Amino acid sequence: MESEGRVVLVGGYGVVGAQLALLLRERHPDLPLLIAGRREAPARELAARLGRAEGVALDVRSPQALAALGGKPRAVLSLVNDPEDTLLMAAARAGVPVLDITRWTSRLKATVLRLSGATPGAPVLLGSAWMAGLVPRLVAMAARKVGRLERVEVAIRFALADQAGPDSLEYMDRLGLSFEVTEDGQERQVLPLTDGRRVRFSDGRHTQVFRLDTPEQATLPRVLGARTVTTRLGFDSGFATWTLVALQRLGILRLLQHPRWTPLRRTLLTGSNTGGEAAWVADVEGERGQIRIEVVDPLGQAHLTAVGALLGAERLLGLDGAPPPSPGVWFPEHESRPEETLATLRACGVAVRIDEHLAREAA
Repeated sequence: MESEGRVVLVGGYGVVGAQLALLLRERHPDLPLLIAGRREAPARELAARLGRAEGVALDVRSPQALAALGGKPRAVLSLVNDPEDTLLMAAARAGVPVLDITRWTSRLKATVLRLSGATPGAPVLLGSAWMAGLVPRLVAMAARKVGRLERVEVAIRFALADQAGPDSLEYMDRLGLSFEVTEDGQERQVLPLTDGRRVRFSDGRHTQVFRLDTPEQATLPRVLGARTVTTRLGFDSGFATWTLVALQRLGILRLLQHPRWTPLRRTLLTGSNTGGEAAWVADVEGERGQIRIEVVDPLGQAHLTAVGALLGAERLLGLDGAPPPSPGVWFPEHESRPEETLATLRACGVAVRIDEHLAREAA
């Protein structure tokens, strides 16, 4: 099958991938899509529903994965784990633009090191921060008003009943492993599920949130110079949150990191998958004041992640009214395009609330 000029969605029939495919088709009816994944049948089924699309089986671990597509794609949107960066590196060397949304922080850093010696012939957008880069994208928007970033505090309310694919669970079940953060310009190691805070959302609900390893805590200090970045998460069930915190304090979560306990770890983090509301707030403090951003998606975290990936895909392809980025490694906060970002979020049914407290001369 000839795939020249198609946008390839790897993992395109997954929980997030299918929603991204539908969003792309709705907003860009003539964009040719190629739905790729480990199983051909669901890929073909979704492609038939979309129109102007085809479905294929694809193994991202195969050295021939890119060549197997039969032609040079317009772009590759990677929505599943590519553990050894096999497909990503092949696309970068071939001059194919890439969006990847599936990496936790340590894997993101490893990918940047791999790319540092590859000289990508096209843009590679590493959009693996929370909700496919929505957090740093909107923080970058706020930074334009508050100036030099002193502190970014992100709080996430996660609905246990919400849909979550295997990659989301793989990300979340690293809760027993320490990670690196930047505080007051200094790097240090912290454990997940520590340093709790109580955060009030605009609907009046309070949520206890605890530290979580997310890539924006590594990229915002390096890209935007933020001196302190902290991301915390809490479930909409206080019982579930405190159960995990207790397991962390007792050292049980670290013991459960052995592969034999993977099913048990996943069970602790798996809800009914019937759907739930996704919500997060970011308190952004800079030299000229503070801005609070609150984002709520009644369709849930998978949909909100798909919207974040949509923004990344449109930026990568130059479908948001500006030329595509030049070849190289990019992150969502590099070029946030605030007006287009807010318009897209609201067009997709996502509520965004922004409260500004700026110095008079900056208002």
